[in-house]
Amino acid sequence: MGQADPALIAAAVKRAQARASGNWFAVAAGSDVRADRPFGIRVAGRELVAWRDQAGALVVGPGVCPHLGAPLARGRVVCGGLVCRWHGLRLPAEGTMGWRPLPCHDDGVLVWVRLDGADGEPPLPRPVLADRPPPAGRVCAVTRLVGVCEPVDVVANRLDPWHGAWFHPYAFTRLRVVEAPGLNAGEADDRFVVEVTFRVGPRLGVPVLAEFTCPDPRTVVMRILAGEGTGSVVETHATPLGPGRDGRPRTAVVEATLATSARPGFAVARLAAPLLRPVMRRAAARLWRDDLAYAERRYAVRTGAV
Repeated sequence: MGQADPALIAAAVKRAQARASGNWFAVAAGSDVRADRPFGIRVAGRELVAWRDQAGALVVGPGVCPHLGAPLARGRVVCGGLVCRWHGLRLPAEGTMGWRPLPCHDDGVLVWVRLDGADGEPPLPRPVLADRPPPAGRVCAVTRLVGVCEPVDVVANRLDPWHGAWFHPYAFTRLRVVEAPGLNAGEADDRFVVEVTFRVGPRLGVPVLAEFTCPDPRTVVMRILAGEGTGSVVETHATPLGPGRDGRPRTAVVEATLATSARPGFAVARLAAPLLRPVMRRAAARLWRDDLAYAERRYAVRTGAV
């Protein structure tokens, strides 16, 4: 484990933090936001609400009613607009006096919101997205968990590939980091490349070659470069929620798994996607229950809370 140099990991995290986000935050799975009910969320300490209008377009805006402060997430969606349950004030998707929607984006897998006051960066028209398998050839699942830490702690966890086989022996074996960025890596070589075998049974594993990169300061993308599932992607997004009741920060891990395969049998797997998604979500949740313990411990040590 001598290769897991803390300075090397810290340098990779620092470079990731310097990248532009355009003030975009990953919120949830696109399927979580529907046209028949509002979806309440909290991002960077701001209470928000999301729904879909009559055309299915995404709407995200402040979650506090401009009238008397009611929680809009407890309202109703009626004819594409949101109706507050306290006094019946109707908020159309395009906004009204005292309430305006925020820039938002639906990428087909995740929904995003842009909060220009949170990061303070020049805004971008769209989130910074990594290349993904085409919709017609993939199976997607999204997992969301919350930990007591900051986004940088989640990113640091994912940029430490060495811990995988030690911390997750039920999921990985024969892990070897074959390429790691130097302390002063440039953009072209700022990645970790790992040979690893994914366990699919007590005595069965699937060897792959995978890379880890950061397209923005709160996202780590794992892409399979060779082996079974070449082209598959796992996007890990760390979204700050704001402080909890104890005053400590909360961060949501929003992880999208986009699986693909060149095997002819994968077409059958795509037909079985409704059955596969819960399995994919459970596998990701198991890993992240462990990894959030790592991120939470890192936060506690980093801030002197231990």
